[in-house]
Amino acid sequence: MENGHVAGSIPVEKRLDGEYEIAFQDVSFRYPGSEEMILKHVNCKIKMKDKLALVGENGAGKTTFVKLLCRLYEPTEGVITLNGIDIRKYREEEYRELFGVVFQDFKLFAFPMWQNLVTSYERDDARIRDCLERAGAAGFAEKLPEGMDTLLFKDREGGVDISGGEAQKLALARALYKDAPFVVLDEPTAALDPISEAQVYAGFHEMVRDKTSIYISHRMSSCRFCDDIVVFRDGEIVERGSHEELLEKQGHYAKMWHAQAKYYVNKEGC
Repeated sequence: MENGHVAGSIPVEKRLDGEYEIAFQDVSFRYPGSEEMILKHVNCKIKMKDKLALVGENGAGKTTFVKLLCRLYEPTEGVITLNGIDIRKYREEEYRELFGVVFQDFKLFAFPMWQNLVTSYERDDARIRDCLERAGAAGFAEKLPEGMDTLLFKDREGGVDISGGEAQKLALARALYKDAPFVVLDEPTAALDPISEAQVYAGFHEMVRDKTSIYISHRMSSCRFCDDIVVFRDGEIVERGSHEELLEKQGHYAKMWHAQAKYYVNKEGC
């Protein structure tokens, strides 16, 4: 299919300090052929080097926000800017190099494990091991019969199947290997068991060190690891602040927090 995106020509500034400012300015979005706005007049600045959580019910607009950010979708109304310039004016592939993303529907391939992490970049075994460790995947990766040269999946002779949780950890490691200034994690622990999930949360700060991270989760406990929380409801941003600030407001975030917390609180309140 022909690329329907506007072809930008401005090169993206390569900043060693990672200081980029992204802003949504009155952004709305609807799918072609639909009158329903999925996002409505969103205004939002993303602070650099922060850990930002996006929360809200299913269909609130969180993943659409991220796909607009990554320029997989184009705004129906409004503009998204990078350092004050409309992102549509930048070279598309250069702009996407800013993001290491794990979407809910990520894919791995029937290639050696290392190729799934490195993709089109140069192989660096020390860096692969570091990313596997940060993603909580080092333990199972070491047990693979050929180590990082093990062929994934049984589509080809000699391949090995891995669990959904193991695949998700490899997808995390792949996003980290890209070493992009922005790391975007859309439900990164959905396929993990409770112990693995706790390990990911415990290592979250190390996982996204020196980067701007955007984290989508339906599990409110994950928000406590983030500096800034944006609350979506029916396609709009209804609240923003830290975990403590939003609990004090007793608004939509607090209702979602307490609705989930009751399942983890025992009779003694622990």
